[in-house]
Amino acid sequence: MKRIAVLTSGGDAPGMNAAIRAVVRTGIVKGWETYGVRNGYQGLIDGKIVPMGAGDVGGILQRGGTILGSARSIEFTTPAGQIKAIRNLNQEGIQGIVVIGGNGSQTGSFALHQQGFPVVGVASTIDNDLVGSDITIGVDTALNIALEAIDRLKITASSHQRAFLLEVMGRNCGYLALMSAIAGGAEAAVIPEVPIDPEDIAKMLMTSYQKGKAHAIIVVAEGANYNAQRLADFFKEHRDRLGFSIRATILGHVQRGGDPGAYDRILASRLGAGATDALSRGETGVLIGMIKGEVTSTPLENIVNKTKPIDLRLFDLFRQLD
Repeated sequence: MKRIAVLTSGGDAPGMNAAIRAVVRTGIVKGWETYGVRNGYQGLIDGKIVPMGAGDVGGILQRGGTILGSARSIEFTTPAGQIKAIRNLNQEGIQGIVVIGGNGSQTGSFALHQQGFPVVGVASTIDNDLVGSDITIGVDTALNIALEAIDRLKITASSHQRAFLLEVMGRNCGYLALMSAIAGGAEAAVIPEVPIDPEDIAKMLMTSYQKGKAHAIIVVAEGANYNAQRLADFFKEHRDRLGFSIRATILGHVQRGGDPGAYDRILASRLGAGATDALSRGETGVLIGMIKGEVTSTPLENIVNKTKPIDLRLFDLFRQLD
């Protein structure tokens, strides 16, 4: 191994830049030439492969987003697109590539692996739905952004004796919603893994008010059967019968755009270094993640098209704490 490349793909996550920095600098320490691919898999197809030295990744550790950029690529989902991407890598003398991203990105990694090109994935997504890592790059920062929103909404909710819905990201995984609900002391959590009817939420709110609470916060995962807007519409439609309405706040991409906290900077640095370690020992076709506090590798074939379940014991804990 003499020359490697790194790319970021899919949704950006706080800490991606720290991972890029770790790949480049640990690669240089190993005596390799390091390159970056701009705009994800589409950049790979378009040949946007540029040299990256230690100075090119200076000052990016604390920055959110990704300096390499990211873009969706329909072309890369085809064998012809994958072969074109590999041809460009070979023309640049690239002997291995590190792909930083979530489920879709690692599906792309697996495609490269199946085409015979040496690839190592790095677990990065705020959704924390990727098999092969207990926690992924960006999750902790996104969780703290959601928690700050809950704390701020609580102040307003208490002042005006109102109920608020807060929708957080996570696609079809309720991890962010559940964990922020626990940490923020919310009255209800609505997650895809536990379908719920709006009438049940209304009963929860009535119970809270009967306990003497003057306000309520309901945290909703974007992939739940009833998202924040649908719930708000339901309570507006039935306001006369239920006796109250709910305001909805949707965090959206605010969660992805923050500068990474200490945990994500360290996690990304460890996983990025783990990726070059894997390449150096000839271990490819794997995802580098964190399991039980240790940097580990999991075959990509065990990751793609798999769903990581959340620990529903945490949901039971949340119900007990309410």
